[in-house]
Amino acid sequence: MDRIIERKKGFRAAFTKRALPYWLGALLVVFIIYLIARPNDKTLRISKDALTVSQVSRGEFNDYIRISGRVQPMTTIQLSPQEGGIVQEILIEEGSPVKAGDAILVLSNDNLDLQILNSEAELAEKENILRNTQIQMEQQKLDVRQNQLEYGTQVDRLRRAYEQQKSLYDDKLIAREEYLKAQEDYRLAQQKYELIDERSRQDSLFRGTQIDRMEESLENMQLNMQMIRKRKSNLIVKAPIDGELGLLDVVLGQSIASGTRIGQINSVDVYKVEAQIDEHYIDRVVSGLEATFERQGDTYSTVIRKVYPEVRDGKFKADFKFSGQQPDNIRAGQTYYLNLQLGQPEEAVIIPRGTFYQKTGGKWIYVVNKDGTKAVRREIRIGRQNPQYYEVLEGLQPGEKVITSGYDTFGDSDVLVF
Repeated sequence: MDRIIERKKGFRAAFTKRALPYWLGALLVVFIIYLIARPNDKTLRISKDALTVSQVSRGEFNDYIRISGRVQPMTTIQLSPQEGGIVQEILIEEGSPVKAGDAILVLSNDNLDLQILNSEAELAEKENILRNTQIQMEQQKLDVRQNQLEYGTQVDRLRRAYEQQKSLYDDKLIAREEYLKAQEDYRLAQQKYELIDERSRQDSLFRGTQIDRMEESLENMQLNMQMIRKRKSNLIVKAPIDGELGLLDVVLGQSIASGTRIGQINSVDVYKVEAQIDEHYIDRVVSGLEATFERQGDTYSTVIRKVYPEVRDGKFKADFKFSGQQPDNIRAGQTYYLNLQLGQPEEAVIIPRGTFYQKTGGKWIYVVNKDGTKAVRREIRIGRQNPQYYEVLEGLQPGEKVITSGYDTFGDSDVLVF
């Protein structure tokens, strides 16, 4: 006998097989709603005690950077021997004070000694040749003068003979041939005298020019000899200025070529500070900017005198000169920490410096909520910075609190729960 199955109604109908698809559909809808509604932030639980929390504030931002610089002499002169040789004696050691003209070391050069002897012998030979030439020219001058006198006397004699013959010829006492012969002899003597006189004038001009040239040549040779002898004195290396022998890189017996750098003299009157600056500031660091530093309770001022454009290992060099008094105990090689002023103080939103910057590059930061239970990542924009503060251009308001300690252990978390 068949039994009639009663259809379930009400609450019991929800647990039948026919209701299973509806349950599955409802679960799917709920799951989709959960995926849409759930927060996407990556959350990390940390201890607040290990963090540094700083407050955002509005205040005066002093635009300066802190750099380290080394003291260097303002004037440094290189020591280089003008003549090469072997180091025979070292008279002054490194670090010793020197006066201009003080002998520092002595060199020896046998080849130079031989060259000086040969040059002296050659000069003496040329001097003898020139002196002999001058004597010969003076002798020629005397010979010409003697000829002038002889021919002058002969002209006078032949003139008198001619006048006598002319008088006798006019009185018809001698033959015409004798008169003409006396006339021809007188005229020939006159022409010879004129030639000798012209030769004397020409020789005098030539002789004067030659003597001037020879005397000039002798002066040049003597000057050349003085310069050659001076080379001998160049074997003694001397201090060019008053100062301190900062470096002397030689040893006894060492062979040194001419022009080789062997040391330097440092001026001890005026110093400069040479600093290496991060290339991030290369567009803002110019000549004339001021920098200050403190030493033994006193504050000293310096000014940039020169900026070197070359960048090495991410840094460029700048030289500072003192704009006032120098420290009393200043020495080359000392290190000073300078505060370089890049601009005038201005009102700005600021936060204290922290190690978070190494991770974020100043593009974002964790901001603590008002009740202090968590911190949320927020995009910001940082402008200038000094050794104490960052200037915040966008993303933060005065009174907010931020985490300024390191972010290395936070990974990519968007929310930090304390």
